[in-house]
Amino acid sequence: MCLAFPGKVTKIAGDQAVADFDGIKKEVNISLVKGVKTGDFVMVHAGFAIQKMSKQDAKEVYKLYKEAEGK
Repeated sequence: MCLAFPGKVTKIAGDQAVADFDGIKKEVNISLVKGVKTGDFVMVHAGFAIQKMSKQDAKEVYKLYKEAEGK
């Protein structure tokens, strides 16, 4: 099973970006997704952004993950 998590892009330098994953910041590769800008939300798997998503969709995913964790 693969697991991806949404992150908000806070900084971009070439094909690398910093994404905020609900308070945890990690470097991710954005080369697979065209047109990513600071402030965009991206779905990330294994360190690679695999798609852009809306803020509302990202919030829904956060909510579902927290429900699954029992929080």
